Amino acid sequence: MEGILYIRLRHRVQVREESMVKLSQLAQIIASETIVEDIREIPIHQVTPSDKNIVVVDVMKVISEVCKVYPDLDIQTIGPTQSIIEVIYEKKKVSLPLFIGVWLLLFIGAALAIMNFHEDVSMREVHQRLYHFVTGGVDPHPLLFQVPYSFGLGLGMILFFNHVFRKRLNEEPSPLEVEMFNYQQDLDQYVIMHENKESQKKLDDH
Repeated sequence: MEGILYIRLRHRVQVREESMVKLSQLAQIIASETIVEDIREIPIHQVTPSDKNIVVVDVMKVISEVCKVYPDLDIQTIGPTQSIIEVIYEKKKVSLPLFIGVWLLLFIGAALAIMNFHEDVSMREVHQRLYHFVTGGVDPHPLLFQVPYSFGLGLGMILFFNHVFRKRLNEEPSPLEVEMFNYQQDLDQYVIMHENKESQKKLDDH
């Protein structure tokens, strides 16, 4: 017996295209100091163009590759039984006209959404009534309320999303980040179930 190897697969690993994924990249490992460095270098998967951008590696494949080198090793697995390899390809530079066009499209769309919402709830009439209640006068354009409300709307969005450009206001995640996390978890679970061929068994498989 050469000892015990503890393996904990990472949930998601990012690698470059055409790279060889080694065990040290794919998992956390604990083993005897005499063999741990060699185990870390064991190749698990060679990324090819046919892999596209997502590869699911099952723990059984990891154990199989380790056993080829250390057949007498006692392998203990901890944690998830699959790991997702995300292949990162070189990003193309976005042209400035395209960036400006998309930015304008999003800006105009967001502005129209806000204006349509305010029109649906008659926000202008609400401000006019508030102005009348506070001052006793009548003003078709109560800037006394509309200007602070506009600044408050922008400030509220900053506090809601918890970001000023790329700077985070505090350590608490924003509701959008929580929803994106939940979406990523569901997406990863779908990928694991449908991309991992070892988790599926058809009637004609032997």
